[in-house]
Amino acid sequence: MKMLKLIGLNIVLLILSFQVLGSDRVNFNSSWKFVREEALLNVDKLHKLDFDDSQWEEVTLPHTTRLEPLVVNDQWQGISWYRKKFKVQSNPAKKRIFVEFEGAMNIAEVWVNGQYVKKHFGGYLPFVIDMTDYVSPQKENVIVVKLDNTDSEITGPKPLKILDFNTYGGLYRNVWLIEKNPVHITFPLLEEKVAGGGIFINYPEVNANKASLKIKTEVKNTTSKVQEVKVAQTLYFKNKKVMKFQGSAFELSSNNTKTVTQDLSVKKPKLWDTHSPNLYKLVTEVTVDGKVVDQQRTTIGIKKVEFVGTELYINGQKRYLRGTNRHQEYPYVGYALSEQAEIRDAKLIKEAGFDVIRLSHYPHSTAFMNACDSLGLLTIDAILGWQYYKPTDGFRNQIFQTARDLIRRDRNHANVLLWEVSLNETKMPLEFRKKLSAIVKEEYPIGASYSAGWMNEGYDVFFQARQHRILHPDDQEHWKGPYFVSEYGDWEYYSKNAGLNQHQLDKQTRYETSSRQARAYGEKRLLQQAYNVQEALNDNLQTTAFGDGYWVMFDYNRGYHKDIEFSGIADIFRIEKFAYYFYQSQKDVSKKEDAMVKIASYWDENSPLSLKVYSNCEQVKLYLNDQLIGEQKPDQDQKSTNLSHPPFTFALKEFKKGTLRAEGYIKGKKVREDWVKTPEKAHHLSIVLADRAVPLASQDVVFAYIKVVDENGTLVHDHQEEINVSLEGDIQLMNTETLTTDAGIATALIKINSLKKDISIKAVSKSEQLKGSLQRKLN
Repeated sequence: MKMLKLIGLNIVLLILSFQVLGSDRVNFNSSWKFVREEALLNVDKLHKLDFDDSQWEEVTLPHTTRLEPLVVNDQWQGISWYRKKFKVQSNPAKKRIFVEFEGAMNIAEVWVNGQYVKKHFGGYLPFVIDMTDYVSPQKENVIVVKLDNTDSEITGPKPLKILDFNTYGGLYRNVWLIEKNPVHITFPLLEEKVAGGGIFINYPEVNANKASLKIKTEVKNTTSKVQEVKVAQTLYFKNKKVMKFQGSAFELSSNNTKTVTQDLSVKKPKLWDTHSPNLYKLVTEVTVDGKVVDQQRTTIGIKKVEFVGTELYINGQKRYLRGTNRHQEYPYVGYALSEQAEIRDAKLIKEAGFDVIRLSHYPHSTAFMNACDSLGLLTIDAILGWQYYKPTDGFRNQIFQTARDLIRRDRNHANVLLWEVSLNETKMPLEFRKKLSAIVKEEYPIGASYSAGWMNEGYDVFFQARQHRILHPDDQEHWKGPYFVSEYGDWEYYSKNAGLNQHQLDKQTRYETSSRQARAYGEKRLLQQAYNVQEALNDNLQTTAFGDGYWVMFDYNRGYHKDIEFSGIADIFRIEKFAYYFYQSQKDVSKKEDAMVKIASYWDENSPLSLKVYSNCEQVKLYLNDQLIGEQKPDQDQKSTNLSHPPFTFALKEFKKGTLRAEGYIKGKKVREDWVKTPEKAHHLSIVLADRAVPLASQDVVFAYIKVVDENGTLVHDHQEEINVSLEGDIQLMNTETLTTDAGIATALIKINSLKKDISIKAVSKSEQLKGSLQRKLN
């Protein structure tokens, strides 16, 4: 456990280091005032400097416009306002003052000291504002943000009432106040230059012996005179200097910019890959007359991606990528996740054995991208788009701009595999698709840059969901290039029009045989989901695909529907289902720590006697009450022929109360074991704070699992009861409804307001028969 905590801490420190730009970047998340416009009588003066906002709610970002119920089928939409008073210590005559919004849903308008400065369309990508001409030094300044998260014909996607996911609202990601010297490195999203602005790192040549880095740095001079400028690059690996490149001095005229291109060569580079995510730190320094005036640190990974025919090679090694899809929501708070929550999601995905994550169907946060860099998770980076196209200049230009902004934000991340510049499941004109694909080449002109889309013409890589392959096999058969199964395992087992004859089944049978299985539905239906996943993955492996993405990693809200979409291999609270362990078993054992064994059973009187054990070992022995039941090699049925590690199936004759134990063997040696005990009578509540070895932080959100357990600590999965929770410390409960156990677990979403006080969580069942508590020191 100590090692897990150390690994988690190292990941957090590394991820946070991505955001250090020297001493000029300040977190701007606290002390905002917030109101929904529906609560106001007069909105004419909200942007004014002297407006009285004392009655508004004070909030800290990330923030959602309204806490929602667990099942969200009437998400709040409307106009909301944020105001913040602040001071700048520096004189704008000597400094440039910027503000960066990482995510503001969906159309944002911004005023500074009563002056209108910006309108931004789209809630998933950042925007930067130069406030220098609007702020006053040593005086109270006011920034005002008006947000509109109603349906938009300009940004899409289709209207929320018929959309299959939620878009939520608010200033739901970080905001940063940035001060820079008059001569400084520019912002790519502010400069609006093709493949330009800021720092851009390409890799023209990469192999085991040598890596070539081409670094472009754009510098701006906002002074009234010519400046003599130098740009230096220093490369570090694990805090040790690898090399330094001292550029030549050049003259930069007043109110002008210059892009400096510098070439570095790294001998015997430590390459980035999913199994060895080696990261370098590039420190870029700008000096004027020998004095450092700007410094930026960029964490990079050196890798080579190429396609040979239909096959994918990473650093010269042929790869098949197992992956999944993710929606970024949490229950109750929507998109307003802490950075630590984003890291926990990435860890859970990586620990499931996945190597690639499709960011469906919109750009995910910078914190999540940083976590993927650190953990070795490739991403398919997507623009917003789902079943919506509008043949208007406003919509088309917005999509083109979104594609450019996505690449400008994420172009230096090691994790990006493909740019999904496609409106998912949307009929798009061919010229529109070709333009989006061309934007990828324009914005990333050197090295590996591949566009991807769900239609098989106009893109470098063809995405196809398995249900579409079943319905339209010719699309895949006629495609000769790289092919990726973008979604599978869900819709083809549920939809009556997927070509699998579900429409001939009665409704209940169709539900029971689908992959949409809540943990509360019970053991047999969770096993059905896992079987569907196995069958679908096995089928994918006989196509020309170089990888696939299961739909979906986590259960999620659908916006219009009366219930949650339950096809996740973990639920909306991030609690794993049996299918999670099936995927985990598909990871090869390169070291002892990779070996795994999981018994897919609750082992009670209702459990199937055909017992599944998921493992990547060569052999599994099963014991019941320490008596050997049998030993098995992996299954060899028709649903396992292409799997790396098929399940192990044991046929038990009868149920006997007690303990099942499975032992996994490799080369005759036991390397891992798992056990499950028959649950006894509910005895008490056990509370687990699911930090997943990622240290808690101020403004963090984290799940607390309140488990009904017997006297031995075994989960009593069929116990259902309301749970009352009381908290101590600077924390708050974010649940909007009464907590009730679901398959033996009630989940509380806890917000850590600060780390000033130790915390205590106490839980009592409604019957008052079950009690439990948890204490955690925070300082």
